[in-house]
Amino acid sequence: MKDSSLTKRHAALVEQINEHDYAYYVLNKPKISDREYDRLFHELQELEKNHPELATPDSPTQRVGGRPLDEFQSVRHIVPMMSLDNTYSRNEVLAFINRVQRLVPDEKLEWLIEPKVDGVAVSLRYENGVLLQGATRGDGSTGDDITSNIKTIRSVPLRLKESVTARAPKINTPNDAQAELKFDETPDNTGVPNVLEVRGEVFMTIDGFQKLNYRRAEEGIEPFANPRNATAGSLKQLNPCITAGRPLGIVIYGVGYVEGMNTPQTQSSLIKWLATLGFKTPEKTWLCKVPSQIEVALNELDSLRHGFSYETDGAVIKLDSIPLRERIGYTARAPRWAIAYKFAAEQAETTLKNIFIQVGRTGVLTPVAELEPVSLSGSMISRATLHNEEDMRRKDVRIGDKVIIEKAGEVIPAVVEAVKDKRSGNEKEFVFPRNCPSCGAPVSRNMIKSTEGVAWRCMAADCPAQIKGRIEHWCSRDAMYIEGGGEKLIAQLVDKHLVRDVADLYALDVDTIAGLERMGVKSARNFINYLENSKNRDMYRVVYGLGILHVGLGTARILGRHFRSIDDLKNSDLNDLTQIADLGETIAESIITWFAQDSNRRLLEKLKNAGVNFESQLYADSGTIQSGALAGKTFVLTGSLPHLSRKEASEKIEQLGGKVSSSVSNNTDFVLAGEEAGSKLDKANQLGIKIINEQQFLEMCRE
Repeated sequence: MKDSSLTKRHAALVEQINEHDYAYYVLNKPKISDREYDRLFHELQELEKNHPELATPDSPTQRVGGRPLDEFQSVRHIVPMMSLDNTYSRNEVLAFINRVQRLVPDEKLEWLIEPKVDGVAVSLRYENGVLLQGATRGDGSTGDDITSNIKTIRSVPLRLKESVTARAPKINTPNDAQAELKFDETPDNTGVPNVLEVRGEVFMTIDGFQKLNYRRAEEGIEPFANPRNATAGSLKQLNPCITAGRPLGIVIYGVGYVEGMNTPQTQSSLIKWLATLGFKTPEKTWLCKVPSQIEVALNELDSLRHGFSYETDGAVIKLDSIPLRERIGYTARAPRWAIAYKFAAEQAETTLKNIFIQVGRTGVLTPVAELEPVSLSGSMISRATLHNEEDMRRKDVRIGDKVIIEKAGEVIPAVVEAVKDKRSGNEKEFVFPRNCPSCGAPVSRNMIKSTEGVAWRCMAADCPAQIKGRIEHWCSRDAMYIEGGGEKLIAQLVDKHLVRDVADLYALDVDTIAGLERMGVKSARNFINYLENSKNRDMYRVVYGLGILHVGLGTARILGRHFRSIDDLKNSDLNDLTQIADLGETIAESIITWFAQDSNRRLLEKLKNAGVNFESQLYADSGTIQSGALAGKTFVLTGSLPHLSRKEASEKIEQLGGKVSSSVSNNTDFVLAGEEAGSKLDKANQLGIKIINEQQFLEMCRE
């Protein structure tokens, strides 16, 4: 075949396969069999293998994932990706509508209702129709470059379609006699913009999530808590090949930036236009001409959303007119012209068959309800938390009760209440144990406080349940990030006496792991590789992973900035530690106590001999960050920020040379305040300390 023929055949294959991907993953209407699709794909792979010069950025072969990344690069959004204000109240939705109307009293407002996809917000940037970059929202101004992972999602077009007239989705109106359908015309031009940056939500299908968790359980890997967590974890994989194996999809609902083309002037027309470019858009939307139709639309969406392939937790209500949006504007954190209405947490009634006690890594005893399996949010639920003894007593929950359970984002659902009017008289009160159900040691009710009261705790350090919990914690993402170190694998390792502490992990080999139940050679090799990689984690992650009482990730980072190594930390005294701002005497005493125990010193020696890094890169960098934009400034955080988590804001401050304090004093330079700020804000006002919001903070970071 001559070069020109090769080029033509390659182009034809790319076009065919992209068209079949669009039909299958966007329209859900496959045109050919899987076997025929595989034949075309294999032909394309062979053609590019023999003639690498033919490979193009929009080739379907680019979806399978390239080499693993060392780290994600930062991407600055041309237009900030803002979050939405939200509410659970229909009355507050009406108040929002009235508030917007007062801003433009002479305008007739129309609203578009879209399903709120429970996923991860991303932006996609196309230049001359070809996908150039995918990024996470991050802090709204800057996100992570996840292009390699985005390309693995089959419903993401690698090249945009040029037609603007075909395949437009239907825009619905509420089931209301007075509702009328009306669109602005799609722009009278063809082709694609020179630059187009769209916004959307990546999700994991409900069915795919369940299958993925089943596979992980079979391999002894800890299941994901919910589809959103699974999606976030998939997009942050450094190895795109792992992401390629995850059942991800995307819904595109907006435009952030465009060059070289006029875009539609209403949201309803914009969605229609985005669909013609090849994007998967919201599968059902409602155009509401009067406020009363919004109520109807929300009810219709609530009844339909369980039939979607992805999870939805509410509706997004947007002003349809885009020019009016610009007049109405934005607050520091969100647009004034849109709001998210969240549906109430789903509940179900079932029978509480039994109550058992779960022992955590710190020895805390948590009661868990064993339930008659019941369907809730698309999953079969057989367990729910009762939090602690006080919570159980307050709700008067008994074995044999009919109970209401609720799922609102927790890892497992919670028991809300007992249905007392359905009691038969045969229900039994649960007697909370005074000995640990794992090791039999006496339990104590001091030292540990939960969010709802004082909790019982097993004090035996060699308790098998605590050992398992400590090892799981060591393997967790914020600690040593050892993929595969989940509950089922760790349970086998402890029960078979292969490990007794975290250091024993590093003596394991592939053959030992592969010989365990539901583990194969491939999974075993991956786990051993993660173990080896974990030896290079920074000191603060090691300190956090050790599970020292009261030492969270933030405290571990503080210690990493003040001590060159774990050996230096081990040899410090109470005076050394209490001199560090924000440490406090309780934390300092806990650290001293931990390092004073012979068993813990032996553990450290084993970890060092295994090759685990004890040196602090944060300490090494401490001299260089003094020149950062926030050098020498002390911040106190209070309330919920619109885009940044406490952890993200604290890390930004520390990376730019600043310091985060837990309490307001005369030494505080700024109080970074969000919604529901507490007493720290009052104290800042009393002391005359400058209070800033997130937008002001981000501007300081850029200086």
